[in-house]
This record gives sequence, structure tokens and C-alpha cells, in this order.
Amino acid sequence: MHSYDLNLLVALDILLDEGSVVGAARRMHLSAPAMSRTLTRIREAIGDPILVRAGRGLVPTPRALELREQVRDLVEQASGVFRSREVELASLTREFNIRTNDIYMVCYGGQLIERVRREAPNVMLRFVPEIEGDDDALRAGQLDLAIGASLRMLPEVKRQGLFMSRFIGMARSDHPIFDESITAERFATFDQVAVSRRGLARGPIDQALEGLGLSRRVVMISPSFFSAVLALRDTDLILPMPGPVVATCSQLGLPLRSFEIPLPLSPVHVHQSWHPRFDNDFAHRWLRGLIKRGCEESALA
Repeated sequence: MHSYDLNLLVALDILLDEGSVVGAARRMHLSAPAMSRTLTRIREAIGDPILVRAGRGLVPTPRALELREQVRDLVEQASGVFRSREVELASLTREFNIRTNDIYMVCYGGQLIERVRREAPNVMLRFVPEIEGDDDALRAGQLDLAIGASLRMLPEVKRQGLFMSRFIGMARSDHPIFDESITAERFATFDQVAVSRRGLARGPIDQALEGLGLSRRVVMISPSFFSAVLALRDTDLILPMPGPVVATCSQLGLPLRSFEIPLPLSPVHVHQSWHPRFDNDFAHRWLRGLIKRGCEESALA
């Protein structure tokens, strides 16, 4: 059985976060040559280059990207062993400001609130919508967490993947799109609803259609998926939606039907992000853990 230096996990976490031997050396209070030797040991232990030269900088290998979140979680768990003060959740009184979109809020928010009520009844969650131009909110302390798919974050902000989702089409159950096989051409024929908090009509679907020499007509732009759903019941509009939202709509018993969108669309990655000041905060770690576990358990259900 091999014996590994677990300090290499801490070094690997910092190297992946910094993307620089010099930057990692500074954070670990080591010289650059010492950090380079540590990287060599990590490479030998994992059997992968981890970071490779690209121009004047370093970029992570695919294997390093696979390990990033696992390593971060392990380092957080290990550091928790040495923390001396942990708050009793039953007596914890605190408010958390969470910026999120309606994908998480409607599909997972109720589940999270119930877990919080059971474990820490004096905690209050304040959900606020994604707003353009507030990317400094985590650094400024206005937000405790940000949950979303396309968050533009400052370089020091921590990030953890929650779930992936692909887009699925939805229309009223007797919509004419279901009369024949759904091809890209037929998909583009019907008027559509776009969802954008910034009021944008174009997105990845339009780019995929352009690659096939096609285009669609967007006749309605909604700020949220669930307000857009109401427009489907009495119209011939179709609405591309993330998978978890489609599943929730099905549970509500709405007279709607889903279908596979016949386009090569990349999945949407939803993350939770926070400022490093909260890395070792017991209550914050507890809330992040609830959010992560809730998404994982829903994926397995």
C-alpha cells in the first residue's frame, strides 16, 4: 500500500486555484523552486502533468479539471478537523443573502428551506435575483453565496459545481410540433419564447441553428422560465427549458409536453460561488454542504 503526503492535496488545490507556480509559492510561503519540486511530486503521484505550458502561463490538463472540485472538497473537509469552534446549529441565528436564478430557486429552493428549518430553525435565507452589473457583490460582502450558470466572478472567488442541465423543448400537449418527427427544420419553423434576465433574444440555440443554415423566430422574451410557461397553454409557442424546470412543470400537472431539441447543445453547468473569507466559516460551510447534497440527491432520485 502506497503512503502519500497529504500536504500534496493542499498544494494541488492552491496550484489549480492560482494556475501559477509563483502564485502558489507565494500563498504557501515557499520559494518558487520549492513549489516547482512540489509540483513534480504531485505529477509523479497522480501520473499526469496537471499543469502544462501555454504561452507564458500554465493551463490545467483535462485530468486536473476532473480533480479540481474533488480536491477542493477534500481540503475543506480536512481543514474542518482542526477547527476548534463549531456553532450549535439549533441555536444558530443568522441571515444568508443568496443570489440565484429561478432554475435553482423553484427546483431546489423549497427542499433547501425545509432542511434549514429542521437543522437551524433560526436561520433565514434571503434569495435575490441575478442582476447585471453586481459582480462585485461577493467581494463587498453584500452576498454570501451566488448560484447560477453564467456567473462572471472575480478571480479570488471560490466555485463548486452543483449540477448540469441540458435544454429540452416544451409546448402544449396538443401542439402541432408533435404531429410529425421533430427535426431541426421543424423545430425552427414554430414561433418561440426566449428566457433572458437581460432581455436577449439570441443564445446558444440560435448559434446551433445558424450552423445548420437555419434560424428561429422569437416572439416573446421572458425574464424567467416559469412566467414563460404560462404562455404555452393557449398558444402555438414552444419554449426551450432546462431539464430540472421541465421535471418540475411535469410534477405540477400542467397540460404541457416535452420533447428533445434536435440540436447539438452543450449542457448548462450550475455552480455555487463564494468569497474566500467564508472558506472556514462553520455556518457557511454547513449551508454550502446542504445545497450541494440537495442537488446530488435530486440527481439520484
